[in-house]
Amino acid sequence: MTENSIFRGAATALITPLNAEGIDYENFGKLIDWQIDEGIDSLVICGTTGEGSTLSDEEHRDALEFAYKRAAGRVPMIAGTGSNDTAYAIDLTKFACEIGYEGMLLVTPYYNKATQNGLIKTFTAIADESTKPCLLYNVPSRTGCNIEPATYGVLADHPMITGIKEASGNVSKIVETMAIVGDRLDLYSGNDDQVVPLLSLGGSGVISVLSNVLPKETSQMCHKFFDGDIEGALKMQLDYLPLINALFCEVNPIPVKAAMAAMGYGEDYLRLPLTPMEDAHKQNLLALMRQQGLNV
Repeated sequence: MTENSIFRGAATALITPLNAEGIDYENFGKLIDWQIDEGIDSLVICGTTGEGSTLSDEEHRDALEFAYKRAAGRVPMIAGTGSNDTAYAIDLTKFACEIGYEGMLLVTPYYNKATQNGLIKTFTAIADESTKPCLLYNVPSRTGCNIEPATYGVLADHPMITGIKEASGNVSKIVETMAIVGDRLDLYSGNDDQVVPLLSLGGSGVISVLSNVLPKETSQMCHKFFDGDIEGALKMQLDYLPLINALFCEVNPIPVKAAMAAMGYGEDYLRLPLTPMEDAHKQNLLALMRQQGLNV
């Protein structure tokens, strides 16, 4: 853990309940309360799973403000403020800092992408304007842009860049990254099927989609590992693999929105280009949720 670590354990990449009128704040609030009551270690608001890319600027800011007030200091809060528009990312980061968020999640620029030099300059420009720790989010399958280990090594020198959410899936590259950055950056898995493997590399936890559905259990998996119960953590990782796979059988957050609607947290509503889950996939997902004791 770094000196400015935001959390240790599991942070939920929280869905944003939506309906035809906009954000469903009643269910958003209930969901935040339930997550915290279940023992989640942190919450990420308006990230990929929160459909931040299709929220209007007003909705994005309103959602960040609502969630932070609702959490009321009970867990560290992380704001998804990254963008392919660096000026907008800076503006949104400043806004989240002013509200009080404990951390920022900065995705790599998507569509326009960037060279490694461009990534260094972009993340530095945003972090220079942030008063709170920043986590870099590497998810090349969605953005077409990958942060290389040597680039992490340069960015680790910035005092406001304190961690990384690694969703590249490339464990060899992550090993190389950790060999370079050591304890200068907190490592969080961005893939639910790689939590324990990345903890074994010195990881500090996971930013999770699974924990929307199983917040207590996802946190327990991390803390079992931290407490030395490696076997117990590994058993949980393997036991949850079928459910994890079902949650990613279509583009995230399509499956998890269906799952949370089935659990009573609003409608199964997504904004185009995302569409509701195919029925055969949905029935398999619900069956696996029932196997985990969920009432759906």
